[in-house]
Order: sequence, then C-alpha cells, then structure tokens
Amino acid sequence: MVRSARRRRRPLLVAVVVIVVLAGAVISVRRAGSRQHASGPPCEASVGKASYPLSIDQAANATTIAAVGKQLGLPDHAVTVALAAALQESELHNLPGGDLDSLGLFQQRPSQGWGTVSQIMTPRYAALAFYRHLAVVRGWQVLSVTDAAQAVQHSAAPDAYAQWEPAARLLAEVLTGEVAAGLGCHFPKSGSRTIDGSLTQAVTDELGAPALGVAVPPARGWTVASWLVGHAQQYGIKSVVFSGQRWTPKGRTWKTDSRGSPEIQIA
Repeated sequence: MVRSARRRRRPLLVAVVVIVVLAGAVISVRRAGSRQHASGPPCEASVGKASYPLSIDQAANATTIAAVGKQLGLPDHAVTVALAAALQESELHNLPGGDLDSLGLFQQRPSQGWGTVSQIMTPRYAALAFYRHLAVVRGWQVLSVTDAAQAVQHSAAPDAYAQWEPAARLLAEVLTGEVAAGLGCHFPKSGSRTIDGSLTQAVTDELGAPALGVAVPPARGWTVASWLVGHAQQYGIKSVVFSGQRWTPKGRTWKTDSRGSPEIQIA
C-alpha cells in the first residue's frame, strides 16, 4: 500500500493515550469515544500485570489476524508485525474507508492490487494478504516490528508502527497461545441463540482443522480458545473450556474448571 499522505483518522479514533509503566509492566490504553462497559472494557488481553483493553469487534479482528498467521505456519513475530500494522492503520477496526481508496483493517487499496472491496473488507482475506506480502520481504524475520510493517505497508509515516509494538507483542503472546487464558470478554448473553454450522465453518476457515473435538497441544489450544472468546458474541458461544480453565461471558477472566481435557469444549 502506498499513500501520499497519512490516512485521515475518524474523529472517534483520533484521541489515543498510551501509557507504558515499565516498573509495574502495565500497559493501559484508553480511546476517546470508545464504547466500554461501566465496569471496564468489554474485552481484555492480559500477560501478568500488563493488559490491553479491546472492544468486541477489536477482539474478533485481533484473534482473526493471529489465527490466520498461525494457520499459515508463520512464527509469532509475523503475528506481532501484523497486529502492529493493524493497530496503526485502523486500531483493529474494519474501517469502510480511509485515505484515497484505503479500506479495512490494514487500509489496503483495491487500486493497488490488494483485492476487491469485498475481499479487503473480509478480515480473514485482509490478514492473508498482509502475511503474503510480508513473506516476500527479504529478511523480515530479523527486521524490527516497525521496519517489517513498513516494508509491507509503504506508509507515509514509516516510524508510526513503533508506538504500537508493546501492545502488539502483548496481544501476540496471548493470541498465539504463548500465554494461557489471556483473553477474556464480557457481554450480556444473547438469549437462546444456538451454535450452528457457521461456527464450524468459520473455525475451519480461520484456524484450520483439526480444532474442535480433538486433543490439541497447549499453544494450539489457547490460540483456538482465544479465537472462540473473541468471536463468542457473534456466534452465540456461552462457554469455552480448555486445559482446566473455563470462560463465560459473565466476566473477563477465566476460572478454574475441574475438566482438564486436552480437547476444547464449547456450549
């Protein structure tokens, strides 16, 4: 993506305050105008005392980006680079517009060969397109996060990705399964909606098979579990159980569960 000027931000996304407290290893980000529950953000990714707040759609988009990267067999560094790029370009919102004809999570442009509008506005496709461009960058594996992201995005603000590196690293640790039970979301239950085949198809598309109903190693399991939590409201998921931990929409934290199965169980 090549842009002649930095993309104009929507007013609700302009005011960003990033506070990094190294002594306590706490990352706290609050956005002006972001929709949050009175008790805190709907979702939160946590590694020890460090945390990053997310809206429901941000959590869904972030887990999709991570899932696609892992399905492709890419190292976690690739996921960190992709998340940093998406945080800078859209703050993990699937934007319907931007500078010139830029669209979506990564502000990719149809006129520059990134795909059709419909394709770019599909998070899975947008993430695939980003990773495919990253894979052809010579030495991307040893480049810094900001240099690797810039090599793909060709932004007019090449150093802007660096500010998102701490948040991207935290999210990548949680969403690639390096950290267990690191993502939680809180939202009201969606009535009597039942899980259907659309969830199975989405899991297969974004995470690959096998994912559900079979024993999976811990890192793979927590990648899948995080994706399920991030998409729980969309698909009517009422609980996720894995490796002795249980999540429900009642809270943003996982609770100890007596079932220590290596299979992911959902309801």
